[in-house]
Amino acid sequence: MRKTPLSVSLLGLLVFVRLPAAEPVPLTLEQALGSVERVSLIVLLGRESAAQALEAANQARASNLPTINASAQQRRSQGVSIATVVVTSGRPANRFDALLTGNYALLDPKLRAAADAARAGSDAAQATYAATVQTVLADVATAYFANLRNRRRLEVLDANIKRANGILELARNQLAAGVATQIDVTRAEAQLAIAEQARLQQVTTLVSGDLVLKRLLDIEPGRELQLEDFEVRRASAALYTFSEEKSAFEKRAEYLAAQRTLEQNRLSVKSADYQRLPTLSLNGNMGLAAPRFDDGGKQEQWAFGVALSVPIFDGLRTGADRRIALSRQRAQEARLHALELQISSELRLAAQDAASRNAQVGVAEKTLGLAQEELRLARQRYQQGVADNREVLEAQTRLAEAGDNLVDAVFRYNLSRLELARARGDVRSVLAERAR
Repeated sequence: MRKTPLSVSLLGLLVFVRLPAAEPVPLTLEQALGSVERVSLIVLLGRESAAQALEAANQARASNLPTINASAQQRRSQGVSIATVVVTSGRPANRFDALLTGNYALLDPKLRAAADAARAGSDAAQATYAATVQTVLADVATAYFANLRNRRRLEVLDANIKRANGILELARNQLAAGVATQIDVTRAEAQLAIAEQARLQQVTTLVSGDLVLKRLLDIEPGRELQLEDFEVRRASAALYTFSEEKSAFEKRAEYLAAQRTLEQNRLSVKSADYQRLPTLSLNGNMGLAAPRFDDGGKQEQWAFGVALSVPIFDGLRTGADRRIALSRQRAQEARLHALELQISSELRLAAQDAASRNAQVGVAEKTLGLAQEELRLARQRYQQGVADNREVLEAQTRLAEAGDNLVDAVFRYNLSRLELARARGDVRSVLAERAR
């Protein structure tokens, strides 16, 4: 029987539907942070930039090392002698040369300063790479905590829907018993519809958060994530002190990168100054010569020399180079000072925010307990027939808001501790803050 295009499409659809679903990807926060340097595109590009800077330093260093080249050349030539009237031509001649040629900058301060500047630039690139890693680690941890929050919010909404169904059933029972009216049932149905709509919206938020985390960790979008819960331990404000403020500078990769860049700029100023100094170099060659490369009687040949070069006038280029280098040095000094103020401010603000968020979690827990008690009392009054279900529905709304507020408070507290770890220079240290 010939298959129509429609039947082929339906068959393909059936085959696709029967394919087994991919296994969920179990993921812990430690695993997520540990995979950043292997899978993050931003980190991989930063690593290549650091590698390129290292090789650029090697290139600059090569100028201070001897260069030796080997060459072999077979030539055939004919010379012509031109006098006033007579032009004579000699016989063609062959010559073979095999030489080792060397050159070494014995004294060239400019090249040495340039090599030191390139090495400082390589160190700055390595520190910049470390700063990039810290930034991506913070992004991954933030996405992880946001994903946990989205899942907990979904649980809060599911509990809210369950309570809304219970209130609807209670309203129908009260209506059947003659102690309530139809409007009570309608209010309960409307409340249930609102709760279901909120859950649908939260599912979309959860999917969006999943995709963000998968993109950061190079996980296929179609794979399901199975996150392990991570709760940051609650700490009192007394743990947040500023005694480590100065030492935090040396732990911040971006500060180290700024310091290395400043050092590179200072060496560039030296390199510009050294352009006015004389240079001394050695050069020479040695090898064999014969009429043909296959002749047995090759003769030794060599030449060695010393060259001294003294700059006299370079078209004012040296002065311009020095002024440019000084300008870059002053700009970097300003950036470094601003970065010191920024790091100090970030550390103080992160400590204050962590202490505040810790207290807010406690308030949110208390609010949730009060909302639960309010709902219990409202349901009791409604069951006794002394009030309609408006009090119950309002209490249920406040309980849902209190539950969501607690979830958000925990999320904000986790983020504050993450920011404090980043301000101290090591995002991974948040792993040691897990509640036991």
